[in-house]
Amino acid sequence: MHTGCMSLTSVRPPMVTVPLSDAPRPALDLTRLPWPGEHVEAGGHRLHIRRTPGPTDDTAVFVHGLGGSSLNWTDLAGQLSEHAQGIAVDLPGAGYSQPPDGYSFDLSAHADVVAEFVRGMGLGPVHLFGNSLGGAVSMLLAARHPDLVRTLTLISPAVPDLRPFPTRMSDPRIPFAMMPVIGPRFRRRLAALTPMQRAHQLVRLCFADPGMVPPHRMAETAAEFAARARIPWAGAALGMMTLGLFRAWLTPPSQSLWRIVPKITAPTLVVWGTEDKLVTVRKAPRTARLLPRGRLLVLPRTGHVAQIERPETVARAALGMWETVAEDRW
Repeated sequence: MHTGCMSLTSVRPPMVTVPLSDAPRPALDLTRLPWPGEHVEAGGHRLHIRRTPGPTDDTAVFVHGLGGSSLNWTDLAGQLSEHAQGIAVDLPGAGYSQPPDGYSFDLSAHADVVAEFVRGMGLGPVHLFGNSLGGAVSMLLAARHPDLVRTLTLISPAVPDLRPFPTRMSDPRIPFAMMPVIGPRFRRRLAALTPMQRAHQLVRLCFADPGMVPPHRMAETAAEFAARARIPWAGAALGMMTLGLFRAWLTPPSQSLWRIVPKITAPTLVVWGTEDKLVTVRKAPRTARLLPRGRLLVLPRTGHVAQIERPETVARAALGMWETVAEDRW
């Protein structure tokens, strides 16, 4: 039963509150190791995924953001593991999923890959989760493949936000590294950063309170940076994924993500942190308002990755949605 509720913040017009479930969940264990990873071929695609064991009659699928990977869902997947099995994917070009030759890295391509992969695994409808770029990908997937999505949870989805880009990157030198002529000099400087320096940059950008990240999680992040530095295609793929997101933001209004949102029929929970530096929380009310079955949860003292910063609260909100949908009251 969902006996708790959390009120919405800064929403006009006002919407109903988001139910917070009191259903049993495992105790949050911040020392938990990442869920085991494996490469799986399904639907014509080979992706690296991390599986969370759980009841097989329900499946949660998790899609990470730009520069992220399946590691971003360790704690939230654990919180939901008594209610659904979990599958966190590495998008092509991210984590350990090698992109196929000629891959476009557009949001549409990502959405099609995840949909075909989920369908190829014989899953669906699933509880779909997306953070940042993964949120935009999940919106496209839900709009195009409604039969695959039972519920949708969007955590700071990367809707168009055209504020100056350099201030919203882990290192302001990244845009210059993509430019001709001066690019090589900036790429050499970026390459000289240690994996731990990169991890600290990322945490400062994405978290409202970087000090809340335990040392072993910092070590995991640094280890992932070190591992990706040894993958030949990783750097170029990240650059192409970044350009793919920018192209989606700069597309004509008739093709904008804002035109996609009203086409999503799945019950949708939108979660946003008030301290999000990457995609402003000011986009949250419009996002939720355009969703035919959307509700908004705004979390104080939270940044861009609420599923990592507030996994217990996000899990209770997601479970509250699942329960309310099952009772046909969403």
